[in-house]
Amino acid sequence: MKPDEKGIVEAFHRLYYDGPEGEGRVHHRTRWMGVPCLKTPLDLWIYQEILFEVRPDVVVETGTHLGGSALFLAQMMDLHGRGEVVSIDVLDAPARPKHPRIRYVHGSSADESLVRAVFAGRPAGETTLVVLDSDHGRDHVRRELELFAPFVSRGSYLIVEDSNVNGHPVLPEHGPGPAEAIAPFLAAHPEFARDASREKFLLTYNPGGYLKRVR
Repeated sequence: MKPDEKGIVEAFHRLYYDGPEGEGRVHHRTRWMGVPCLKTPLDLWIYQEILFEVRPDVVVETGTHLGGSALFLAQMMDLHGRGEVVSIDVLDAPARPKHPRIRYVHGSSADESLVRAVFAGRPAGETTLVVLDSDHGRDHVRRELELFAPFVSRGSYLIVEDSNVNGHPVLPEHGPGPAEAIAPFLAAHPEFARDASREKFLLTYNPGGYLKRVR
């Protein structure tokens, strides 16, 4: 990408993230089937491509919020006729959408015992995909990466969301976040590699965060 093209993309990214003056952030006004879903449609489209290609038996999502993304994932899996979504959050919200493919887990995604319990007793050889979207602080994300990485199947993904904060290119005041957790993780884990092809739509909230298990 040429420097001037990169500048255009980043300017639109900041405008989209912050929202036009007086209107608020666009992702705060985005819904899936009426349920708030704090993601960009471009990333959601990438998710459906990954789901089609990988055909996971289970998608583990950290950071449920109001359940819009869990519902999206479950309904995409309906189209494939297989799979389950396990969504983890420290907050319990009974009003989240119900779906036969969704199982909500109350607790911290940085709790090793909880993570092990999520995967305990699951069938050997099933395909697992993980999406990290809870606390976006660097240390929390790095711990999540270490806890969940061993459960990700070869050829599948460990997706780190909101790596755009801390000036990449939004929220420069955020402080070290997901992007700062990804770099040391990849340096220590050659079995994962960034899949830049998943950023083809130019605007993504997860730059550098589509991590594919290659071995």
